[in-house]
Amino acid sequence: MVSCGLGSGIWDSGFRTIMSVSKLNGVAVEQLENKAQWVWEETLKLHKRSQETRVASSLSPIEIFVVLYYGGFLHQDPHNPRWDGRDRCIISKGHGSLCMYPILADLGFFSIDELEKVCQEGSFLGGIPDPIIPGYETVNGSLGHGAGVGAGMALGLKRRGKDQAVYVVTGDGELHEGSNWEAFMFAAQHGLDNLVIIVDNNQICMLGPTDEIVSHRNLKGKFEAFGWSAREVADGHSVAAIGAALIECQHDRSGKPKVIIANTRKGNRVPGLENAPLSHVTAINPDLIDRLLAGEGA
Repeated sequence: MVSCGLGSGIWDSGFRTIMSVSKLNGVAVEQLENKAQWVWEETLKLHKRSQETRVASSLSPIEIFVVLYYGGFLHQDPHNPRWDGRDRCIISKGHGSLCMYPILADLGFFSIDELEKVCQEGSFLGGIPDPIIPGYETVNGSLGHGAGVGAGMALGLKRRGKDQAVYVVTGDGELHEGSNWEAFMFAAQHGLDNLVIIVDNNQICMLGPTDEIVSHRNLKGKFEAFGWSAREVADGHSVAAIGAALIECQHDRSGKPKVIIANTRKGNRVPGLENAPLSHVTAINPDLIDRLLAGEGA
């Protein structure tokens, strides 16, 4: 696995208070913040080209993906996406991963020119991704399956004596599906300490706030009751906080599967979309996108 270094970072063993984090695995936090800004802008450009894409769900996990893919946590080979020695990243909330398209193109999984063709005839970049896209591991359409697939991969790797990690990024609304909790029990039963779930906890699902539909209440406590080592990140848009939680997972020797609950904002930084109850299916006016990209706000 990747060796870890926090520079001058300090965090506690509970909810971690980050005093000063300058680097994650040798990558400057400022560099990751700049990359997250670029991904945010590119995601808006993609949505302007194809208004049917689910943009609000794709703006909340940007920092999670940026830290995973640029922060030295994933061993992958863009020129050989199915390399046997790779760490696996299962993007369970596939509808909310439009932001992954610029990341994968930037890293060389496919040509950046493909971003101009999103949702066009003949393009492999659709509104909902599938494994035809280099860098995607699984079918990501039907929700509630990523945790089970990830647990199966983690068990297979462990039984083969491999040390690769499996990361699964889920939405919080997706956790209404019972199949997730079956997978969580399975992972704890088999001691899958090579499995890390990251919950994009933006607290809004398709039809409104999760608390008004099926409340998760104490999500961290629920995972702990299921036998997991759980951490919560108060600001899921802080690359330093996400990175510190991932490093703590790498150092965790509890023998348990790990979960990071990252509190994020659906539609992050878009006026009228951020935290709006029906943002899941709302498109952004192209004129507003132009103003946001110009730095003019609303």
